[in-house]
Amino acid sequence: MNQEWVIEAEGLTKCFGAFVAVDHLSFQVKRGEIFGFLGANGAGKTTAMRMLCGLSRPTSGKGTVAGFDIYRQAEEVKKHIGYMSQKFSLYEDLKVWENLRLFGGIYGLKDREIAAKTTQMLQELNLEGERDALVRSLPLGWKQKLAFSVSIFHKPQVVFLDEPTGGVDPITRRQFWEMIYRAADQGITIFVTTHYMDEAEYCDRVSIMVDGRIKALDSPKNLRNQFQVPTMDDVFQRLAREAKRKGD
Repeated sequence: MNQEWVIEAEGLTKCFGAFVAVDHLSFQVKRGEIFGFLGANGAGKTTAMRMLCGLSRPTSGKGTVAGFDIYRQAEEVKKHIGYMSQKFSLYEDLKVWENLRLFGGIYGLKDREIAAKTTQMLQELNLEGERDALVRSLPLGWKQKLAFSVSIFHKPQVVFLDEPTGGVDPITRRQFWEMIYRAADQGITIFVTTHYMDEAEYCDRVSIMVDGRIKALDSPKNLRNQFQVPTMDDVFQRLAREAKRKGD
């Protein structure tokens, strides 16, 4: 594996019977890069992300994440990544500190390290006063920030964020992206899906899927220039109009 790439996909394909959900994806993602993975509903991006996370076996093709083969070493892939879903991946019936302890243990951290990192993380999030609060009682934006912090608690090489900012206000979304920038500065690769096209502008590079295939992949600036449009939303809309299927 080229050390520059932390994610590599070559001809990655997933079929469900005769339906080709993901059709020969090939791309690479650099270490420490913020990579936007976009596509309308039905494009296949969720299926592709599940394969990269070691949660779904490819029908054909090859892929490596953090140096591990997604087909033969799926369990190793899971140990070296973080993941945050639309539902935030937190246990609502546990307290804030209990969630951090639980995920720290799952990721194999020592008790002393978990305790120190919990204190540090709650200070950074300004959540010391909510240490003993049940997660279900937190405002949506706080849950979101906590879930992201949990996903990088073990300093993974890659963190996969699946629509992480859905349903929150623009100010909270901006604060969330500031957390993403800090993680990338620490060398964590960010692989993010979003429906907010202004967020695509924050990425180093963006891919846009249509009907299971990548139709465009470049920096936001280069994509805007390529399509001769002022915004990433214009780029996305132009490509999305080519889609023939609906529903992911």
